[in-house]
Amino acid sequence: MTTGLLIVVLVAIFIGAIAQRIAGLGFALLISPFLVIILGSHGGVLMVNICGMVSSLLIMFRVWRDVDWSMYRWLAVPAVIASVPASAAAVYLPAAPLAVTVGAVVLVALTISLLLQRTSIVLTGNVSKAVAGFASGITNAMAGVGGPAVSAYALLSRWPQRPFAATLQPFFVTIATVTLTSKLLLDPAQMPPFQAWAWALIGLMIVGGIFVGEKLQRYIRDDQARFAVIVIAFIGAATALVKGLIDL
Repeated sequence: MTTGLLIVVLVAIFIGAIAQRIAGLGFALLISPFLVIILGSHGGVLMVNICGMVSSLLIMFRVWRDVDWSMYRWLAVPAVIASVPASAAAVYLPAAPLAVTVGAVVLVALTISLLLQRTSIVLTGNVSKAVAGFASGITNAMAGVGGPAVSAYALLSRWPQRPFAATLQPFFVTIATVTLTSKLLLDPAQMPPFQAWAWALIGLMIVGGIFVGEKLQRYIRDDQARFAVIVIAFIGAATALVKGLIDL
């Protein structure tokens, strides 16, 4: 990888970590399409899983008091069940169709989430939680984006932002761990070929992004943060989709 591309990766990770700290999600939505373009479909998605797990793990200890553990269990168990077969499928899918999948999944999920904000439907009961978790496990393993499904559920269930953002952190850690373990056991060669110093820089970008996001959180409303994430994610997803279609 050239120095220029590494800088792009580092900047994307830094911005993703800021969004993750401010809104509770957005890391994968922001960086997944860009990393798929730079690192390839398999390596890009795996990189998203790694960085997402680390960022959520660090944020989790900052928001521990607000985690809804009952909600976490209803989301996480179905997500884990879905993640294992979806991870296996992702390992053996060709690169170009997977790139199209990444872009299309993000675009469709974001569009649906935006439309759902205008409805008066309110979801209740545990079945809807389990469905959201299951769908999130599939999309996380296949495309590196587990947030849209649970975001759609949060909008329809009127889940308050603070416990929603906090609960997503252990949830993302769980599904990322399962997905990473499954993929690397099936194909260890998927691991992105970064040298130790590059991994160190990536770690610094995650920590720095979380720090900056925590400072900015005081001045940015939740609706403003989500709007910015959606706009950038739309651009990145569209780019990845076009690239995948060209390579088919």
